[in-house]
Amino acid sequence: MNQERKNHKKGNEKFNAEETISRLYPSIVRVFDVYEVQNSGEVLYFYGTPIIDAENVEGELWAPFHQFEFGCTLKYELGEYVLLVAPEKKTKEKTWINLVLFIVTFFTTMLCGAWMVGVDLINEPLQLFRGLPFTLAMMAVLGSHEMAHYIMARYHGMEVSLPYFIPFPAFIGTMGAAILYKGPVPSRKALFDVGIAGPLVGLLMSIAVTFIGFNLEAPAVKSLPGSFMFDLGHLGLPPLFVFIQNLVGATDGNLHPVAFAGWVGMFVTLLNLLPAGQLDGGHILRAMLGKKAEKVSFLMPRILFILGVYVIYWLKEDGFIWIFWALLLWALAAAGHQSPLHDTVELDRKRILIGIVMFVLGLLCFTLIPFKTTI
Repeated sequence: MNQERKNHKKGNEKFNAEETISRLYPSIVRVFDVYEVQNSGEVLYFYGTPIIDAENVEGELWAPFHQFEFGCTLKYELGEYVLLVAPEKKTKEKTWINLVLFIVTFFTTMLCGAWMVGVDLINEPLQLFRGLPFTLAMMAVLGSHEMAHYIMARYHGMEVSLPYFIPFPAFIGTMGAAILYKGPVPSRKALFDVGIAGPLVGLLMSIAVTFIGFNLEAPAVKSLPGSFMFDLGHLGLPPLFVFIQNLVGATDGNLHPVAFAGWVGMFVTLLNLLPAGQLDGGHILRAMLGKKAEKVSFLMPRILFILGVYVIYWLKEDGFIWIFWALLLWALAAAGHQSPLHDTVELDRKRILIGIVMFVLGLLCFTLIPFKTTI
């Protein structure tokens, strides 16, 4: 098989239509009854009739085509079906961008970490290293989440980018990280595995970081003008965080920045697991329920909006975070769920159970009023 791929790559330097047809034709005729073949440049046109449901043709052909680095699209034009086959277009990834963003985010999180422990960076710039524990914890939480997505996507043969970290010189020093999907999702199984890998690994890392943070001595912090100081009295604590706190026996009102990174990780997990649009929770639910998940995706922004209004007007607390996410999810939900190519094979019971457990864990990361700040 490896030799065939090497031969294909060499042959792809000069496209050979006959050779390509001979390689791909056995897979095509299993799902598509061909009566005419044409080619134009590097694009092959197979005219015929689907033997299986037309919606499933591309999904059935993705794996055998992908191994030879070809892709296909089924179209219905002028009263007949045509299968367009062409070499996959691969763009060289500019990994230096990922590296630069990682370094900048490392610096901005360390900057905010030092700020949290009361360092006056204007008068004591060399004390920046005191923010390093928060940086390591925060980057571990975010990095493990995205790398889990990346590894699982590559396992399923999907084309994805390395993580892009997003620096932000305020609050926690970052707006998270993301990977870019460069091709289709082959199946509901792949959609589920890739979607759940990130929040699952990220949550496990958040739990580990929280345990470590509660076993570290919280620094004595002197409030700086305009600084955000976080302690247990100014955070809404989710049940999972409280459970770890009680398990460790932490009673101090001050919170070590590493433990705060664990809190952030749990909150990020909650937001990512919201079952709507292109969020991880949306991918997981789409894989579990199929197209029925669109109803939940439609309702989720409205539920969050009502929740935000309730917190603001009834509880007289800061609920604008839910208003913001409601508006964001409206935009994400409008883009719809990512549909896998092979959409007919339902998930096995094991994955359904894992998905349910993951959503329950997400609820354990929920807090009605996430945080308050003092200035």
